[in-house]
Amino acid sequence: MRVLLAAGTTETALIDGISAAGAAPELMAHTPSADVEILTYGEPTAAPVTPVSPTGCPTPAAVTRAVREVVGFDLSVIDAGLAKSTAAPTVDLGAQPGVDVRESAAVPNASATFDRAYDFGASLPDDEVMIGETVPGGTTTALGVLTALGEPGGVSSSLPENPIERKRRVVDEALAESDLEAGDCDGAPLEAIEAAGDPVQPTVTGVAAGALESGTDVTLAGGTQMVAVAALLRHAGIDTDLSIATTSFVADEQGDRLAETCDRLGCDLTVTDPGFDESDHVAMERYCAGEAKEGVGMGGALSLVPDGRMSEVRDRLETVCDRLGIENDAAEGNSGP
Repeated sequence: MRVLLAAGTTETALIDGISAAGAAPELMAHTPSADVEILTYGEPTAAPVTPVSPTGCPTPAAVTRAVREVVGFDLSVIDAGLAKSTAAPTVDLGAQPGVDVRESAAVPNASATFDRAYDFGASLPDDEVMIGETVPGGTTTALGVLTALGEPGGVSSSLPENPIERKRRVVDEALAESDLEAGDCDGAPLEAIEAAGDPVQPTVTGVAAGALESGTDVTLAGGTQMVAVAALLRHAGIDTDLSIATTSFVADEQGDRLAETCDRLGCDLTVTDPGFDESDHVAMERYCAGEAKEGVGMGGALSLVPDGRMSEVRDRLETVCDRLGIENDAAEGNSGP
C-alpha cells in the first residue's frame, strides 16, 4: 500500500480559536512540515517544533508513524502549499500556501494546482493508494467548500468542543467576500476552493481524480476534510468507486451524519477504533477526551492494522511519544509534554 500525504498551510488557521494544530500560533506554520518529518523519519529533523496541542495532545502523525513502524507502508509526501520547508523529500506540484478565506481569493491558483495534481495522480503505478492530509485550519476550509457547493453536513474539530458556530461565521464572511451564497458553486468545485478552501484540497482532489480515472483504487484517509474532497470529486463529475477511512473519534463526534453523508456521496466508509481507552498513557487519554481525532492519514493507517495487532500499535505509540519528548505524566495530573 502506498500512502500519499498532502501537506500544506492556510492563513485561515491563524483565526483565533479555529485550530489546535500546534501549541502557539507563531509555530502553527511549522506543523505540517514537522508532521511529514515525523511520518518519514520518526521525529522532527529540520522543523523546530513537535506539534502538540495546548493541553499536550500529540499530533496524529505520531499515531500514523506508530502504525508505519508496526505494519509498514510506502510513503510519498506532496508539497501542497507548505509555508515552511521540510527535510522530508516531497513531490512539488507548485502549490502555494493558502490565504485567509475571508480574503477575496483563498486559493488563487486552485485550477492550476488541480491540473498538475491530476497529472501526477494519473501517472501513479500503484493499484491502490491511500491519501491523507495535514493542514491546520482544514476543517474550517472543509466547511467552506461544502457550504459553497451546497452540501449539507457539519465538520469535525481538533478541539474537544467544536467551535462550529465560529467556523460558520468565518465561512459566511468568506462567501460574502467572494459575492457568493451557499450553493452557488454547485457543479463548480474549483470555484468553491478558490473562494473558501485551502491548497491541500485541489491537490488531493486532483491526485484522487487522476488516480481514479486511470484505474487506481483510492481511499481518502481522514474524516470530514476528506468528505469535503469526496464532495469536490462528485461535483467534478467523477462517480468512480471511492472509499473514506477515518477514526472512531470522528465517527463518534459526527454520529449518524458521517455515514449518511458518505452514503449520499456514494463512498464506502471504514471506521477504526484504535482502542486508546485501554491505555492510561497521556497521549491516548487526550484522544479519548476528544482532542485531535484525525489527521495525517491516521484513520486510514489504522485501517491497515491486521486484527489482533492494535495493541502493538498502542505500545509503539508510547515509544514514538518517548522519542518525541512527550512524557507520560498523567499520574501527576499534567497532560502537557
